[in-house]
Amino acid sequence: MTLEGKTVLVTGGGSGIGLSCAKRLALAGAKVMVTGRKEASLKATGFDYLTLDVTDEASVRAAFETAGPIDILVNNAGAAATAPALKTDMDMWQAMLAVNLTGAFLCAKAAIPAMVKNGWGRYIVIGSTAGLKGYAYTAAYSAAKHGVLGLVKTLGIELAKTGVTANAICPGFTQTPLLDGSLDVIMQKTGCTKEAALDMLIKDNPMGRPVRPEEVAEAVFYLAGPLAAATNGQSIVIDGGECIS
Repeated sequence: MTLEGKTVLVTGGGSGIGLSCAKRLALAGAKVMVTGRKEASLKATGFDYLTLDVTDEASVRAAFETAGPIDILVNNAGAAATAPALKTDMDMWQAMLAVNLTGAFLCAKAAIPAMVKNGWGRYIVIGSTAGLKGYAYTAAYSAAKHGVLGLVKTLGIELAKTGVTANAICPGFTQTPLLDGSLDVIMQKTGCTKEAALDMLIKDNPMGRPVRPEEVAEAVFYLAGPLAAATNGQSIVIDGGECIS
């Protein structure tokens, strides 16, 4: 399956899942652009890039106008902060909604109209198993990721006859800089080793290891291709069996 002639934009494409998706889609022949807030990491990818803050509507609008019409949007930008639910302050709450949910909404608004006009497109958002189940200390993040899946379901219905699909990928804990940050927090709060901290996070994963970014990218590659035309409004889970265990 080839993506020759297709243009791709990956938000949060400077590292982790976003960069793996960019590499996989480029391997399939797509022209790829990555975006993010840190220019140094974007430049290091070797891809065309634009700086973009997905929480800022003006920034999103300007970046997508500069990029021009795209065929495939991989909305990967996100962040995770933790606190007990009733100790989550408004700054954390708003920040998690802004980057994980509002950012997905703003990028959809900016990218999808041109896809509809062209009669073909793929909107793919990187969700999380936190959008399917609860995790302690992740109220704001989990609420945002649950919202992302609601957005995808609605877009899937509204776009069903346009040639454009909207889907989510829901990874479990994945070996990325985001996971490393979570491990650091656990180590600081508990005094445990990094190995013990990782065991805490993957204790419910029957596979017994974190998901690899490349495994998420393969699912994105499928959704980006022509054979996924009937896969719409879905949440594809890549978690080693955690959500069914």
